[in-house]
Amino acid sequence: MISFPPCKINLGLNVIEKRSDGYHNLDTVFYPIPLTDVLEVLPATTTQFFPSGTLIPGDAKDNLCLRAYELLKKDFDLDLVAIHLHKVIPTGAGLGGGSADAAHTLRLLNQVFELSLSKTQLQGYAQQLGSDCAFFMEDEPMLGTGRGEILSPIQLSLKGKYLVLLKPEIHVSTAEAYRGVKPMRSQPGVQEVIEQVPLTDWKKFLKNDFEPSVFAAHSVIKEYKEQLYAEGAVYASMSGSGSSVFGIFDHAIDFDHPHTIWQGELSL
Repeated sequence: MISFPPCKINLGLNVIEKRSDGYHNLDTVFYPIPLTDVLEVLPATTTQFFPSGTLIPGDAKDNLCLRAYELLKKDFDLDLVAIHLHKVIPTGAGLGGGSADAAHTLRLLNQVFELSLSKTQLQGYAQQLGSDCAFFMEDEPMLGTGRGEILSPIQLSLKGKYLVLLKPEIHVSTAEAYRGVKPMRSQPGVQEVIEQVPLTDWKKFLKNDFEPSVFAAHSVIKEYKEQLYAEGAVYASMSGSGSSVFGIFDHAIDFDHPHTIWQGELSL
């Protein structure tokens, strides 16, 4: 059985405060983008993980897809499987590709083994794998609070808008990004901006709190954002903790840039 885990961008990302457990409370909107990996789960005689495509850092045995399988296997009598992940979504980009792969592994295993787990139950497992994993049980934009695992519907449609997604050859670690951020609650909040402020004014109010320190350390990321505005984007931002940046346009453009990883019309 095959699945196509998508990535996400963040529309606004406010780091509100550091929690006693070491995590941070966030205020953000996750928006799914149809740049996808390819994930396949097959019966096997030994549990195996086969990566292909873009190089995945780290030891394969620690991949989130395998961890998702082992997590479910603790509670269910799962047969052995071979997991093939063809990686397209770049890592270290703030796009949530690894979280999407883990979540879609849970979704596939639920189907393959007919576990009849509800979305809420699957999200419970996903939360154990990563803060934004639960979002990838959804197929529409969601407001994310808490560590990003508390999800709420939001009134948002970018259908018909055009998106350009750029990824410089820079890896920004999440730890690096959090070291440079100064937690503070923003007013108005992300939901209020998204639902009440016209898209043309988002750039005045919708901020990513990771940008100041990440831009200071990696000026090329800031330059890419500025290039998107120069090309006519109505809103541009870094996604997550970087290093990817995106621009939203009112109409299709032919954006000829060597580090464009996806561009196309939005459908949600």
